[in-house]
Amino acid sequence: MKLLLTSGGVTNTSIRDALVDLLGKPIADSNALCIPTAQYGHPWCGPGVKAWQFISGNSENPMVDLGWKSVGVLELTALPSIDEERWVPLVRETDVLLVAGGDALYLCHWMRQSGLADLLPSLQDTVWVGLSAGSMVMTPRIGEDFVEWRSPTGDDSTLGIVDFSICPHLAQEGMPGNSMAEAEKWAADIAGPAYVIDDQTAIQVVDGTVEVISEGHWKLLSP
Repeated sequence: MKLLLTSGGVTNTSIRDALVDLLGKPIADSNALCIPTAQYGHPWCGPGVKAWQFISGNSENPMVDLGWKSVGVLELTALPSIDEERWVPLVRETDVLLVAGGDALYLCHWMRQSGLADLLPSLQDTVWVGLSAGSMVMTPRIGEDFVEWRSPTGDDSTLGIVDFSICPHLAQEGMPGNSMAEAEKWAADIAGPAYVIDDQTAIQVVDGTVEVISEGHWKLLSP
């Protein structure tokens, strides 16, 4: 897949331009599916208003409201109860998957349970746009600091599609989010490369090539 891993969504022109480049056509000509599942597992989100805000494009994080040709909902918790032929063709035909933030381990669990994780390697032309946990799920692990929902495996491992971890929501000292000091402490336990990114930053990954797209602040922390 083509990955656009964001902290806060498509928040500026640089990230939007990168998205259009990955799509290979205008947003207005592209079909999207949004995945709200991660929200249910996080105590700050859960089912209810936050999920509705994401799906309806009324959240603070620009993703669903960018002017897509069409937007559908792919709810991962429902997929194990329906036949694959009812949803797999839909995923294969879509241009972009818009993946909400929330709890990365909960999202990872349902990606595996639903079969979406197994489908990803075949989606070579599909763009994955992750928001916070929707980005972190692609990494090898998220670190104990981000564990809210405990997975059946008991650890903090995620899909490992990329070889680095992500600490999102980097913020200036005293502002809501994660400080650089907190991020550096988190990274010390990761034992691998980790990007700390703010909400004006995204990480683009295409064919194994990593590029940081930013109008804000970020840092690569090495073990």
